[in-house]
Amino acid sequence: MADSRPTDKSGDVQRAPRARMTGPQRRQQLIDVARGLFAERGFEGTSIEEIAQRAGVSKPVVYEHFGGKEGLYAVVVDREMETLLEMVTSSLSKNRSLYRIQQVALALLTYMEERTDGFRILVRGDSANTSRPSTYSSLLNDAISQVEHILAGDFERRGFDPALAPLYAQALVGMVSVTAMWWLDVREPSKEVVAAHLVNLCWNGLTRLDPHPELVGPDYVEPTDRSTAESPGEDRVV
Repeated sequence: MADSRPTDKSGDVQRAPRARMTGPQRRQQLIDVARGLFAERGFEGTSIEEIAQRAGVSKPVVYEHFGGKEGLYAVVVDREMETLLEMVTSSLSKNRSLYRIQQVALALLTYMEERTDGFRILVRGDSANTSRPSTYSSLLNDAISQVEHILAGDFERRGFDPALAPLYAQALVGMVSVTAMWWLDVREPSKEVVAAHLVNLCWNGLTRLDPHPELVGPDYVEPTDRSTAESPGEDRVV
């Protein structure tokens, strides 16, 4: 089929002029391009030249928007932190009990699924500023603090020692985080199934929490009847 596009006097096909981007549009494009490169190669392995090339702009355009690679990286990290923290904290603050734990696990898995590049940047721990704390560790610490506050209130209401809340918060958030990072590589079963199993372990463990746990001896025999492991009317946490 003949090419119907207009030609110039020399017979060459005229290319349609590329649509110009507004300042905010160009800034977002550069952020998206840089996020992919930073996730793939890290901060040190990524250059302004390649970012500009992939975005189809000159190097000065990148400098104009971000002042340099450090500034661009900082914006990428801050946006990813804000997105993930909002998803996690929203689940912690807006829901209750079993559903709350479920939504926290699902929020983390959903973020990892939908913004894999962003998550890999956070986990890499690269930083243009060595005084800047590890981004993913900082995020986990925020989540742990909120879980700790929730558990401390639950422990106090149930007569448990609230001073143990930090320990349990570390354990719960750590379990969800490590499992989520494993899932990022295998991507199966589905995130809903993974979240359900995480909640199964968290919830069923917490609801039958022993207020005074002790290490058992080598002669310990596991109860065969689940009902014997919990006395009728025994206080439950969460």
